[in-house]
Amino acid sequence: MLQAVLDAVGYGLCHQLPERSFFGGGLQAPVCARDAGIYIGFAIALAVLSLMRRDRPSLPPSMPVNIVLALGVLAMAVDGVTSYAGMRVTNNELRLLTGLMTGFALAAWIAPVLSSELWRRPGPGRVLEGARDVGAYLAALVLSYLLVWYGAPYLGVIYPVLTAATIIVTFATVNLVIVCLLPSFERRATRLRDAWVPILIAVVLSALQIAGSAWLKAWALGSLT
Repeated sequence: MLQAVLDAVGYGLCHQLPERSFFGGGLQAPVCARDAGIYIGFAIALAVLSLMRRDRPSLPPSMPVNIVLALGVLAMAVDGVTSYAGMRVTNNELRLLTGLMTGFALAAWIAPVLSSELWRRPGPGRVLEGARDVGAYLAALVLSYLLVWYGAPYLGVIYPVLTAATIIVTFATVNLVIVCLLPSFERRATRLRDAWVPILIAVVLSALQIAGSAWLKAWALGSLT
């Protein structure tokens, strides 16, 4: 039953090939190693950013920091393209690592947008402002890799369930930005509990998008066969 739920969450988002996916407690994660890295990295990075900067900065990272973040996304793209093209062989550890790098980059880009749209008084500073912030962020990335790669096997069934949860978190965060563009919700919250209505809407939208992607994939595969 639980495996069916996990499969349904990731069905429209990923190829779900067993040899490219992680397992926990005998259950396959809802998405492959690379996608798991993206979603897990995004969720962890979002939490790290909120702990690092309680002032809710609303400005994007500086250009040098953006270049560092973009290199992580580029690494994932190169790994994926070259392996699919048959130029080299990759593995799940590298898929996970480059996925985490991409997830951390996406979080650093989306977090200030969310702050500027959600909070009544967003902070005026930049995300990852200064070498100390960047160093701590990169250290969190390395720690995340070590925890997921070496620690996840000991979590059992909790690992695939947490992976599914990070998918919801990622979708809901992006949707929350969109919901907060509506005048009724734009810059209304002073505390997180003030935003429960737009958060609920974002979660519902996420569920609909995940279900819609699964239906679209099933329809496309049915048409091809």
